[in-house]
Amino acid sequence: MIPLQNTSDTPPLGDEGEGGNTDPSSCVLGYIPVIYYSILLGLGLPVNILTAVALSKLASRTKKSSYCYLLALTTSDILTQIFIIFVGFILQTAILHRKVPNAFIHMVSVLEFSSNHASIWITVILTVDRYIALCHPLQYRSLSYPERTRKVIMIVFLSAFVTGIPFYWWSDIWRDPRAPGLLDRFLKWVHCFIIYFIPCTIFLLTNTVIVLRLRRKSESKRYRVRIGKTTAILMSITTVFAVLWAPRTVVIIIHMYVSSVHKDWRVHLALDIGNMLALLNTAVNFFLYCFVSRRFRDTVREILGMQRPCRVVEGKKSHSDFSDSLKAAEIPQATVI
Repeated sequence: MIPLQNTSDTPPLGDEGEGGNTDPSSCVLGYIPVIYYSILLGLGLPVNILTAVALSKLASRTKKSSYCYLLALTTSDILTQIFIIFVGFILQTAILHRKVPNAFIHMVSVLEFSSNHASIWITVILTVDRYIALCHPLQYRSLSYPERTRKVIMIVFLSAFVTGIPFYWWSDIWRDPRAPGLLDRFLKWVHCFIIYFIPCTIFLLTNTVIVLRLRRKSESKRYRVRIGKTTAILMSITTVFAVLWAPRTVVIIIHMYVSSVHKDWRVHLALDIGNMLALLNTAVNFFLYCFVSRRFRDTVREILGMQRPCRVVEGKKSHSDFSDSLKAAEIPQATVI
């Protein structure tokens, strides 16, 4: 991703590309990725830490599962920024020029994929949680409570690590001049399904059901049913994810069947841009939360010392609540979500 990045290793004999050409594709962007990732890490990491502190305060005050899932999502985004942007790119590639043991490179790959899987599948679990809250409100209280939420989050993080272990054998598509073999294609297809196809299918189905359910309620009532703040945030997160991760997924498939990143500078450029867009997803949630939720904005101001702590009067519901309105979802008072 930086000049001469692909020329640091000499390919073994017999692994030449078609026509004996072993020259790697050039990096058109030059040092732009280094600058971009440095800015993304310098701004995104503090913002995510601030988001985590704000969400932890809200989770402790309200005891709502939605805040716990959003806090877990922010934590996984922080881990993604540390392992992928800082360790994987800035430290390992830009500073050390990958002059580190191969075992270290492969272990970092496991941590990168694990944190990435955790971030995406926490969002999937949050989507399912919102679906149950809106479409099955009477069962929601028995299915979603703080203790169970913490267990679900732990299971997701453990599963993410387990699913990241096979990617110890992930090939370096930037330097490997060989065409993807059977194992490479298998891992890449598994990667595409885990991080994009399956999550996006779940997002599409659940969000469609939620929207249709709310629209049906609007048609049967005289008033317009309002989409709750958590649901609005969820739909924003899933939409941004689907848009930002699509280019990288498409380029990986092109790399397997059309032209290699190592040989074609256009695929090289497309993957650089796809990676930058995908990792941008780790730093945008804070701004989505601020845009949608007044309560989150007030909590951030409180942390920064810009206003006094807001007092919650028992028995009264704040208009800036993160959760969905009881009136819209027609949920009894005993099953507040």
